[in-house]
Amino acid sequence: MGSSPILNPLACLFFGAAVGTFAWSIRERFQGWLGYVEADIIDKLRRLRAPTKYVHRYVVAWLIATGCVVVLFWIVLEAPIFAIVFPAFMLCGPWYLLRRMAQRRRQKIEDQLADAMVMLANAVRAGLSLAQSLDVLASQCPAPISTEFKQIVGEYNLGKPLEQTLDEARARLRSENFALFAAAMMASHESGGRLNEIVERIAQSVLELQRLERKVQSETAQARKSAVYMAIAPLVILIVYYFVDPENTARLFTEPMGHLLLATAFVFNVLAYLWARLILTPDI
Repeated sequence: MGSSPILNPLACLFFGAAVGTFAWSIRERFQGWLGYVEADIIDKLRRLRAPTKYVHRYVVAWLIATGCVVVLFWIVLEAPIFAIVFPAFMLCGPWYLLRRMAQRRRQKIEDQLADAMVMLANAVRAGLSLAQSLDVLASQCPAPISTEFKQIVGEYNLGKPLEQTLDEARARLRSENFALFAAAMMASHESGGRLNEIVERIAQSVLELQRLERKVQSETAQARKSAVYMAIAPLVILIVYYFVDPENTARLFTEPMGHLLLATAFVFNVLAYLWARLILTPDI
């Protein structure tokens, strides 16, 4: 018995109405989630000294692209499992890369901070004021820490209080070592203490922490490389197996059970890599 030609359009209409009703019911939560994502991206871009003017447009465009991928896998390629897994990684991937870039920049600043402290102590010992010493750091320190000192000096020269500029830099960098550095500068600026001695002691502590971090990094370098190789190995094995048994390998991409196996392996592979990085990156 054939189905009525009216049923399919009606089913699509009812499905579209249901999707629209669901989207309308969660619009406030979606707007809140979108605002949180945009604020987090803007925060990381500011830490990277990148422009943030068109963040909303980029986020909306990326969501539309993700929706197109869902339609492509679900309707065109008839692979609903991939339509769930790949868009999920499309949404999380750029945020993870942006987060990693911000972390690397912060780590580079941490590595340069001890030398900047020693340079400041020498400038103060030479008779320069705190503002003049910060100007020396802004002009002689390497990037990216010189960019932060240039902003501090520029805002201070424009009339902003030194305490406010240091507080904003501390909030922007989110570095415990810089927080100690800023606290020492503020204490010296307010009470006139011996800034060079305080900063030298902090610099010695920071150098010792950096020495321990480098030791941990060197001892776990081989394990981190092994984690990368293990993450790449399944893809290499899949390519090799395609040349050994192309017929059965092709079924992984054409049958629902194959889609499920590939998606499961992909998810577990990514989770294992992230877990390995988390274990091999201890916080000292």
